[in-house]
Amino acid sequence: MQLRVTVPADRTEQVRDLFADDPGTAHLAVLPGASVTPAGDLVLADVARESADALVSALRDLGIDRDGGIAMVVVDAAVSSAARRAEDRAPGDGADAVVWEQVVRTTDADSSLSVSYLAFLTIATLLAAVAIINDSAILVIGAMVLGPEFAPLAALAVAVLHRRPSIARQAGVSLVAGFLVAIAVTALAVLAGRGLGWFGPELLTAERPETGFITSPDRWSVVVAVLAGVAGVLSLTSAKSGALVGVFISVTTVPAAADMGVAIALGGGPEFTRAATQLGINLVGILLAALATLALQRAVWRRVPRTVPKVERVRA
Repeated sequence: MQLRVTVPADRTEQVRDLFADDPGTAHLAVLPGASVTPAGDLVLADVARESADALVSALRDLGIDRDGGIAMVVVDAAVSSAARRAEDRAPGDGADAVVWEQVVRTTDADSSLSVSYLAFLTIATLLAAVAIINDSAILVIGAMVLGPEFAPLAALAVAVLHRRPSIARQAGVSLVAGFLVAIAVTALAVLAGRGLGWFGPELLTAERPETGFITSPDRWSVVVAVLAGVAGVLSLTSAKSGALVGVFISVTTVPAAADMGVAIALGGGPEFTRAATQLGINLVGILLAALATLALQRAVWRRVPRTVPKVERVRA
């Protein structure tokens, strides 16, 4: 990773020494007076991912986040013998290293109640409703992949672990408001289809061999939710995020929300209850699994030897 640090001039030497003394630093450059806002020097350092979290923590102890700035950039490839040596010297494995500040910032940004979040969740729920009406497993999978609900669930787990109540509130609002809007829009769309004579209440009692699992919560619902929560967090915190799409295919939160909308429109009380139970099981299971995985990762990573020396915290 590259750490781009805007440093007040009175702490430039401390920051330079911090990087120079860390064995995980591959390349280091100091540009005096290069920063205009805020005024100060600019320090550029390419560091092994294993060292990044401790370095960011030390920079915050120096008050750099308050008086200057810390930017983290993922370097896809660093072609140099110095980078190779830095990765060899840094303790742990880069793929398993967790940069906690990056995780916090990412989940905070991704869990906000934005127009795009509402749009994706609503479209995914509508797509799942079409899948239920047509008993199409393929459309269910598409809806699962499209749904963005994992981001606020992960943010909730991160907020609890790191005691960030503002992130927890934001994620909670996104989850509740997002599903309320998606279910309401889906119910209105199903009512429109019913009014056009495309289908009727008999849909609720029809055989659905491909999508009937959505309203059949059982012990496997818990297992799937837990596994999805663990895999999702690992994809979020590690350098290997290619498995993230596969996580959504295992989760039935969006299809359950869609079935709730269908049941509201067609007057199916028992159907609504079963779908709501499925949704609740998945949300709670994913959240608890994510929280447990994050806690375990933090406990394990704390046992890795620290290469960055402790610095005296600068008070405001």
